Amino acid sequence: MPSPPDLIYSTAAVRAADRYAIEELGIPGYALMTRAAEAALAVLRAQWPLARRLLVLCGPGNNGGDGYVLARRARAAGLDVTLCAPAGPPAGGDAARAAGDWHRAGGAAVAWDAGLPALAEVVVDALLGTGLARGIGEPLAGVIDAVNAAGRPVLALDVPSGLDADTGAIHGTAVRASVTVTFVGRKPGFFLGHGFEHVGRLVCDELGVPAAAFAGREFALRRLTTRALGALLRRRPRTAHKGTNGRVLVIGGGPGMPGAALLAGTAALRAGAGLVTVATWPAHAAAIAAARPELICIAAEDPDSVTAAIATADVVAIGPGLGQSAWAARLVTAAFASARPVVVDADALNRLAAHPSRSAHWCLTPHPGEAARLLGLDAAGVQADRLAAVHGLVARYGGVAVLKGAGTLIAAGDGAPWVCERGNPGMAVAGMGDVLTGVIAAIAAQQPDPSAALGQSAAVGVLVHALAGDLAARGGERGILASDVIALLPACVNPSG
Repeated sequence: MPSPPDLIYSTAAVRAADRYAIEELGIPGYALMTRAAEAALAVLRAQWPLARRLLVLCGPGNNGGDGYVLARRARAAGLDVTLCAPAGPPAGGDAARAAGDWHRAGGAAVAWDAGLPALAEVVVDALLGTGLARGIGEPLAGVIDAVNAAGRPVLALDVPSGLDADTGAIHGTAVRASVTVTFVGRKPGFFLGHGFEHVGRLVCDELGVPAAAFAGREFALRRLTTRALGALLRRRPRTAHKGTNGRVLVIGGGPGMPGAALLAGTAALRAGAGLVTVATWPAHAAAIAAARPELICIAAEDPDSVTAAIATADVVAIGPGLGQSAWAARLVTAAFASARPVVVDADALNRLAAHPSRSAHWCLTPHPGEAARLLGLDAAGVQADRLAAVHGLVARYGGVAVLKGAGTLIAAGDGAPWVCERGNPGMAVAGMGDVLTGVIAAIAAQQPDPSAALGQSAAVGVLVHALAGDLAARGGERGILASDVIALLPACVNPSG
């Protein structure tokens, strides 16, 4: 049995599993290298079945060794293979053996020329593996830039050269792969930072290394898959009624911002909440009720006007379009003081950053800029290490943290965060965060114990939101509206039909 497909391990843990296979299971290192090359060649031929001319770029380490074996096997299969080792041949070990086998089979290594990538139908990147921890110098930086400039399809072996396999950071420059075939286990950097931009389609081949090799090893991330939906979005009994399907209170829509509260409230309804109330700036209540008559609207003159609604809600969502006025601050204080689980977004997050506190019963949903304010960093610092940032939010504020962005992260307690691979750039528009707030609140409200299920509800809510966004993007990503995603939520919150 291979490594668990939903678990993502650090490069150190994957290397340890690799050593376990060699030292404890007796699988020779060269056998693993051969398996890696054969797996990658199979993916190459399936992905580009008509390609005949390959350029294989080999580095001096074991990643380069994979490339030498792949080149030899591809040449034996009748493909036209050009191999280049711009940083020189391997110094020893299995990689040197692979290089020797290539040369003994009649292969040669040509001198590097920046025009080589343009002559190939597929470029194989076997330059640098997972051990990279510093900036890339010449000649490899120039090689990588030439590969990217050529515009040819690229197959990366294990990790695109230049990408940090743990953090997703770029060490100066990095290959932009069309497909990455990674070995033994998936690495965190594929799902963090710049990983999504450089990995392309990800294929993992465990090379026959069993799950036992990962026993006792701590994983860094959990992949969020559609299997998570069934646990919380169960088929409802015929006796269900609106009171048993969850009560959500949305507090938001300050002066000039009624749309944000309307989006959040409508999303909560479309995600299955039985009763949704919107407490908003008094002048907006009539307009919101007219736009969505299924919502209950409260003119929130002051905190006392929402006390009863808070008391009867299963989950409170606060922040969409709230503003930062004294009125808004009083409503935030009332929501935070309640015993109800709270989904915290937008201006409520800014209020929390200015007046920090802790709670085990809230879910914070910041984008990188809001997370930066909460953590006393800048947005670039958050993006440079998103995994550390989401852990930092939970450590400082408690509860659950949802760090939005490409590869949204969801952390709750001390466990490994979930990462969401779904969603698309078309979702980067106004109002999309308000929709997510409503979805998370609605899913939590439908659980028997919303507080206990808040972390899992946040993860499922993120996935539902992303799946609906992908449905909305079927005709193209540009021009998607938040309301388009809302309309598609019912298709995503009914996984069992």
